Formats: sequence, structure tokens, C-alpha cells
Amino acid sequence: MQSKSLSLAPALTLFPGLKPPHKTLLFHQICVLVITFLAYASFHASRKPPSIVKSVLGPTVPSNGTQVSNLSSIDAGWPPFNGTRGTHRLGELDLAFLTSYSIGMYLAGHVGDRIDLRLFLVFGMMGSGLFTVLFGLGYWLDVHVLGFFVGVQIVCGVFQSIGWPCVVAVVGNWLGESKRGLIMGVWNSHTSVGNIIGSVVASGALEFGWGWSFVVPGILIILVGILVFLFLVVNPEDMGFVHPGMDVEMSVEMDSAENQQKVEAEEAKLIESDNSESSSAIGFLEAWKLPGVAPFAFCLFFSKLVAYTFLYWLPFYIRHTAVAGVHMSHKTAGLLSTIFDIGGVLGGITAGFISDLIEARAITSILFLFLSIPALALYRIFGSLSILINIILMFLSGFLVNGPYSLITTAVAADLGTQSLNYRNSRALATVTAIIDGTGSVGAALGPLLAGYISTRGWNSVFFMLILSIFFAGLFLIRIARTEIREKLSGK
Repeated sequence: MQSKSLSLAPALTLFPGLKPPHKTLLFHQICVLVITFLAYASFHASRKPPSIVKSVLGPTVPSNGTQVSNLSSIDAGWPPFNGTRGTHRLGELDLAFLTSYSIGMYLAGHVGDRIDLRLFLVFGMMGSGLFTVLFGLGYWLDVHVLGFFVGVQIVCGVFQSIGWPCVVAVVGNWLGESKRGLIMGVWNSHTSVGNIIGSVVASGALEFGWGWSFVVPGILIILVGILVFLFLVVNPEDMGFVHPGMDVEMSVEMDSAENQQKVEAEEAKLIESDNSESSSAIGFLEAWKLPGVAPFAFCLFFSKLVAYTFLYWLPFYIRHTAVAGVHMSHKTAGLLSTIFDIGGVLGGITAGFISDLIEARAITSILFLFLSIPALALYRIFGSLSILINIILMFLSGFLVNGPYSLITTAVAADLGTQSLNYRNSRALATVTAIIDGTGSVGAALGPLLAGYISTRGWNSVFFMLILSIFFAGLFLIRIARTEIREKLSGK
């Protein structure tokens, strides 16, 4: 086990005034939420460039699927992503990143429960930044070897997988269950905020050469990684606070010696669990057996398949689909795609608020999932009529698609990782989070790959695949939703 001095952030050692009693628990909770928000937003910002530059790297393919012969130099693509198999190779590039990401997620969660989360998170951020920059250097080095780009994406995916289990585990350590859905719904907007920042930065830098679309976000995540290293505190105990899960019981005024002894016993149990990391860290197979983990994990498989297909292919779809009879530029398509993520921000917050209000995560998720089916159909059918209709339907689709995705990856994962069967053991948080998001990431890897192949047959087929995936996602939660409904009707 690491000493307490090593677990403290360096900035807190340099500036003792940041430590209690000068600062309250609420102050440190807000700091942790802000720092982890910035950390994961930077992860997603550095993950966005491939979708923005797709229309530049790949061939121009109109919505009817025919190849255009008289291409301008920028539309001709970047070998080896040009030509008739260009979209296939772009899909394979996404597969390389997301497959290594999903595999790395399982490993990262297992490791994250056993080592310093702050250092592990910083390690992932630095590696992600370096390999994002390396991908962009292919522009100036005039690299046209598919293996180079695939190899960089594979390694980058492993580094990116470190981020999510770490930030969720840290936030879970600092927050109790009260209003967790709403708080984590707001906090999880970092995913969409990061996508928006990445889209704006990558689209703005595209006119200077597609390499800059990777270099700038790569440098950004490295700078945020330095901030995390200096200021992030992983556990409230490191700052002298009691775990938030204990705060209600610990704040009760003691009226007798017996009650005082109970509190001391709870404190001793907490200290003992901190001093026995290897015994308190839950096993991978044990975590799978926890109630609710498998259904939500497989639900996220299909839900994330849809979300990441939009993440990687929406700018390409907008670029090659005429709106009101006009094809948009690469930059405009990239900027317009942020509407989907803006809807996702509000969708995640709304889903968290509703789930807290009715105290039913599965019911909330199913509601959003099944409403997103007609939303996607309407976007495909009527989105090309005008810019206004396109924006409204894209916003609605992002709102409904990202709502359950946001809820499951945050509040649900935290609930399952600290449920009573674990005796509120936060050491299960990273493992459970990795299982749920890792399984979802397998779907995330499959969706963009399928879109790359299916899009050559027409975008109607792609949207049919997305709608079918959402339907299956909802099916996995029906049993849990029925249980929640029965509990509501019985008054539990």
C-alpha cells in the first residue's frame, strides 16, 4: 500500500492552505468534479479528430453511393484511404482503435482498483496525447502506409481506455448516493462537451492541413494531464474526510457512549479496508455476477454502438448528404455535427434528473431508448428538407440517444459498484465501471466498422442498423424495469 504522502496531489504538498480545516468537503468535491470533468472532456476532444478528417482522408461518396470522378485535390483523399475501398479502410481504422480501447478497458479497471488512480490517469492522458500527435505527424511526414495509422490507433486506444474507469472511480469515492443521477448526469456532459470542443478545434484547424486537427487536441490533453497530476485528490480520506457514503451516519450527534463506539467501529472498518487493498479489490468474475451488471453492460453494448457510430460518422454523413439540395463544406459539416452533442449534454442531465426523481434507472433508460427510435427515423427521412429541420431533429436524436448512454456509464455504474452487496466497497468501482463500459466499447468498435461497410449500400441501411440496435438495447433492461415497476407499485 502507498503512503498517504504519496497519494496526495503535489500541489497540496506545495500549498498546505488547500488542506482542511481551511477548505470544506464540498469545496474538494467541486474541485474533483471540475478536474475529472476537464480530464475526460480532453479525452473525448482528442478522440474526435478522426471523424472530422474522414471526409478529407476518404473518397467523396455522394448519398446515392456512386463514385465521383472529377474530384478536387482536397476531395481526392489521402492514400491509403482514397479509392473505392476508402470507406472500408476508415471503418477498419475505427475498429483498430475501439477494439484496443474495449480490451484495454477491462485491464484498466482491474489495474485501477489496485494502484494510484491519479498517476494511472495521468499516464493514460500523456500517452493519448502523444499518440494523437503522432497520428497527425503522418501529414507532414507524408505517410501513406495503412499499418502506421492502424498501429498508432491501437496504442492510442489502450491509453484512452485508462481514462474512464479512473475518473468514475474517483468521483464515486467523493460522492454519496444522494442526487447521484443528477450530479453525474451534469458531470457526464464532459463526453459531449469534449466532442464539441474536439469538433470545433479539429474543424478550425482543418484548413491548415488535417495534421493540425490531431496535433492541437493532442497537446490539449497533455496540458490537462499536468493539471490532473498537480491537483487531483483520489480519496476523501487523504484529506482527512470520512467517505461520503458514511457522512449521514457520522454526522449524527452522539447521545451515548454506545453510539460513539459504533462510530469508532465504522471508522476502524474504513481504515482497515484502506489498509488491505488486495483483499478489498473485487475480482473480475465476481463483479460480473453482481446484480444488474450484465444486463446494463449488454444494454450499453448496443447503446454505445449507436452513439459511437454518430461520433465517428456523423460529420461524414452530413458532408455527403445534401440539405435543401446543397452539400456542405468539410468545416461546416464538422461544426454542424456538434448539435448532436449539444442535445447529448441536455439528454444526459435530463436522464439523470428523471432517474433520481422516480428512483428507477432502467425505466428511465428504456423510455429514452424507445423514444429515440422514431427520432432517428424522422432525422433520416426529413433531415434533408432544410437546415432548421436538420438541426432540430439532430438535436432531438442526440438528446434521446445519449441520455441512457450517459446514465448507464455514470450513475448506474457507480450504483452497481457501491451496492450493499459490496458493503459500500468503492474498490469495486473501477472494475464494475470497466466491465460495463468495456462491454459497451465492444459495441462501439462494431458500430463504426459496420457503418463503413454498410454506407456503400446506402444510408437507409445504416439507420436501420442503428434503430435495430436501440431496440435490442431496450430489451436487455425490460426485466430490471419490471422489477422497478413492481417495487413502485408495492410502495417499497
